[in-house]
Amino acid sequence: MKERLQKLLSQAGVASRRASEKLIEDGRVTVNGSVASLGDCADFETDEICVDGKKISAGEKKVYVLLNKPKGYVTTLKDEKNRKCVTDLLTGLETRVYPVGRLDINSEGLLILTNDGDFAYRMTHPSKEVRKVYEVSVTGENIASSLEMLALPVLVDGVYVTAKDINVISSDGKSAVLHITIGEGRNREIRRMCNTCDLYVRRLVRIKEGNLELGELKPGRWRYLKRSEIANI
Repeated sequence: MKERLQKLLSQAGVASRRASEKLIEDGRVTVNGSVASLGDCADFETDEICVDGKKISAGEKKVYVLLNKPKGYVTTLKDEKNRKCVTDLLTGLETRVYPVGRLDINSEGLLILTNDGDFAYRMTHPSKEVRKVYEVSVTGENIASSLEMLALPVLVDGVYVTAKDINVISSDGKSAVLHITIGEGRNREIRRMCNTCDLYVRRLVRIKEGNLELGELKPGRWRYLKRSEIANI
């Protein structure tokens, strides 16, 4: 059965749907020898689909990995500035996987990587509202006042956003450790929310995404996700 090219490419583990759309727009995808266009459909059984001249097949085994990302790594497969990439940490993993969502270079914690485009779509699409919990260490001149502001809608990217939940784990008036839960997850959303509320983020660690928890996994280490974990998301 014919399906949209970006869906087929994500299913084959080439890239996420959005990244696959970019590959198509850049003219890097062909179907039966002809350059494909966004919106084209194809079928792995009847069509030859190539990216950069390399034939793509649908038979690759699906792999799901949970990584504890350390600070100092970028969430990408390859970096034009030659910075360390999260995939450098996947020692012993032979299957090509790509990150599901992002953590900025100074953030740490739970990061999922997979070659299953449909799974990545379910985890990242705004309509799914997969909740993410972050442990955030902050400092400020007036923590109590700043936390009151943080509980209100905050302007990010021209849109007012609100944390789903904010729990104060500890506080001494000048610093605090918070557990902040968000749904959609805009670029650097928590850092920008905190900055708007006069809070300086000293450390930010994602500790939970959906039903997945970082647990005792050490920084820089990874593990395969269990079938039960994948099914329950």
